[in-house]
Amino acid sequence: MSGEGFDPVAFLEQAVPIASNDDVSEMRAFLVETLEANGVEATVDDAGNTLASKGTTDPERHLVLNTHIDTVSPHVPYEREDGVIHGRGSCDAKGPLAALLAAFFAADPGLETRITLAVTPDEEVLSTGADALDLDGDLYIVGEPTDLDVCTAAKGRFEGTITLRGVAAHAAEPDSGVNAIDALAPVLDVIRSFDDDRDVHPDLGAATLTPTLVDGGANSNQVPAACQLVVDRRSVPPETADDFRSTLEAALETTVPDDVEVEFALTERPTPFLEAFATDPDHELVTAVADASKSAGGNGVVRPFTAATEASYFSPAPVVVFGPGVLADEEGAVAHAEREYVRTADVRNAAAALTEAVASLVR
Repeated sequence: MSGEGFDPVAFLEQAVPIASNDDVSEMRAFLVETLEANGVEATVDDAGNTLASKGTTDPERHLVLNTHIDTVSPHVPYEREDGVIHGRGSCDAKGPLAALLAAFFAADPGLETRITLAVTPDEEVLSTGADALDLDGDLYIVGEPTDLDVCTAAKGRFEGTITLRGVAAHAAEPDSGVNAIDALAPVLDVIRSFDDDRDVHPDLGAATLTPTLVDGGANSNQVPAACQLVVDRRSVPPETADDFRSTLEAALETTVPDDVEVEFALTERPTPFLEAFATDPDHELVTAVADASKSAGGNGVVRPFTAATEASYFSPAPVVVFGPGVLADEEGAVAHAEREYVRTADVRNAAAALTEAVASLVR
């Protein structure tokens, strides 16, 4: 795949068989080899990001193309049928990577512009690569399976644990203790009503707060002294993780009985949570990608993305999510599923769309 005429489908045929669920080293080496074979110098930083750039070092406009090379487990072997590539990573996100590479190789930045390819190593886990990036980009295109739609917004995802503490006692004398599990009732009321007075986001709809895991009690004949409830938050702008934590904590403290100690803590992680983002649908970046997608065979639809992505790390700079493939189809899940696939026509159409959009943005 060296020289002119990079073929995104040929790249994908070689990339999908490379397992990158537990270790991205082989896939990253293949990516670096592909970049260098096409005349582009690539570097790998201390966080494992693969980086390559074209254009001036002091640009008036800096466009960043981003996606990831890691995949979820287990690795699903490569299979090929007429017009379809199956296997882990085919749509999430090696198909989008192939399309981004085609656009990057074709780009010819003007005298005052720059384009950078930034491919991260662990989007599916902790996003340590994306957190370490300091690119100072003006515009970002993030490759994910969007069915060639242009996604300008996505909900964030936070997670935390509500801890209730009472007093243990014999179950034969329940009033001699304080039942931590019993205090779950007002906690669940808080969760159900948490967003009742909040505005619905015009693009993303309503935020959600969902109880997902519960643990409490030590013995079947003992009043439980402690109980923990894990909650999943899907946020909308402008709520941040800290906003969510403080607001939920305050609501719980005013609702839970005084004889029960309550606290809420966000799950500890070494990198920031993926927060919600939203780009103005009328921004030049959005219209450029949407127009290019339509001319390349897509429908030009502008909509939110339904999963959390590293795009949130690049906001508030204008950012869109775009690529071939789908998260799910009429039969069920595609990305992260045993049946993961991408259509080769969509990969080629995405490559054509991105090539046209990039050319208009860095001319």
